Amino acid sequence: MCIYILILVLFVFHFHAFSSIPFSVFTKKKEDIFPAILHGMCRMFGDKGSHGININKCCIWNLLPFCMDKCGMFGKMVLRFSSKRFENHKCFNCKETMMELSITQPDDWHLHLRDGDLLEGVIPHSAKHFGRAIVMPNLKPPITTTAAALAYRESILKALPKDSSFTPLMTLYLTDMTSPDEIKRAKKSGAVYGVKLYPAGATTNSQDGVTDLFGKCFPVLEEMVEQDLPLLVHGEVTSPNVDIFDREKVYIETILEPLVQKLPQLKIVMEHITTMDAVKFVMSCKEGSVGATVTPQHLILNRNALFQGGLQPHNYCLPVLKREIHRQAIVSAVTSGSKRFFLGTDSAPHEKRKKECACGCAGIFNAPVALSVYAKVFEEAGALNKLEAFTSFNGSDFYGLPRNKSKLTLKKAPWKVPELLSFPFGDIVPMFAGKTLEWEVSLN
Repeated sequence: MCIYILILVLFVFHFHAFSSIPFSVFTKKKEDIFPAILHGMCRMFGDKGSHGININKCCIWNLLPFCMDKCGMFGKMVLRFSSKRFENHKCFNCKETMMELSITQPDDWHLHLRDGDLLEGVIPHSAKHFGRAIVMPNLKPPITTTAAALAYRESILKALPKDSSFTPLMTLYLTDMTSPDEIKRAKKSGAVYGVKLYPAGATTNSQDGVTDLFGKCFPVLEEMVEQDLPLLVHGEVTSPNVDIFDREKVYIETILEPLVQKLPQLKIVMEHITTMDAVKFVMSCKEGSVGATVTPQHLILNRNALFQGGLQPHNYCLPVLKREIHRQAIVSAVTSGSKRFFLGTDSAPHEKRKKECACGCAGIFNAPVALSVYAKVFEEAGALNKLEAFTSFNGSDFYGLPRNKSKLTLKKAPWKVPELLSFPFGDIVPMFAGKTLEWEVSLN
């Protein structure tokens, strides 16, 4: 009787695991049934599991004490098993229950690296974890030409640690004056992978952005279709008559929906989405034509984080954090396994003195903690088996680039985020400064 109770418990625990249990398990001798069932469950999470995730020291072992507690006879049977029967299994270790995930090295599809001393200070934090990154062009002056993008790329490569294989993927800053010929040059360069649309006045260094997309920029958009260059959109209106928490919703209704209707062949990335409205819009579009990046801050924080315990300038970013219902909608979308959503940290460093002042800058420096935060969100959603696709596959597939070959390991081990990162030019406060996070990252 106890055997059938165990089988039922395991079935409820994870239905799909039973697809990995050979039928012969039910014909085995009683003393061999439990190891066989556990072996079947391991196969789903094995060295090359069906979801592309490696779990070398799996927490499924923790199910055994639960079953022992619920069924005395089963407990006696388990105690009769030699622990060595499981000790060498590729997924189980009776001495440790720490979980490890081995995934393909991720890319960052939305990153601010700045320039000068700030670039040299922050780039090692992104290069440490990510293979490639789409680099934003909102410098002073902005990167509006292919020549400027190539020069910026050289500055980034020079600032990299000597042993780094990090690859910057460059973008152009779209203005009312951008020409179709510049789009042709950008594509021909082989170094420019997108064109960034900033509505004028929407965010940091956006004063040179677009004022009339359909009037002044439409020929450029048509050329982008011809050259297969994606439009990367900061999706907010800037009218003072629109509430700041509604700017994304209004932008979708007034700009993005008409744009998709006018140019359905144009590839669009809606950057750093923050609302359920954005989720619905992306899901309504043809897969592969419209995608979205999602930041760690918009997955784990809501707008309360701006004001709890006093004004919190280091949680201030644009688009601004939204209500909890919007955060939940984004988490559901990202952890659903949809290919339309991919990792984009929007890591945006500012010196501490420029954040903690009368008119603080918008931006969160999350590069050192981003993967830890993403892992926490997916774990809490019960979707760790979908983490690798979000971090490492969906973005490269959308951009038509090969997936990375190298691997990265996430360990379930606590570590403390530094209070400050100090540089000769000043200090930067990272996201979750002084807090303890649950996942630690290392390259294989």
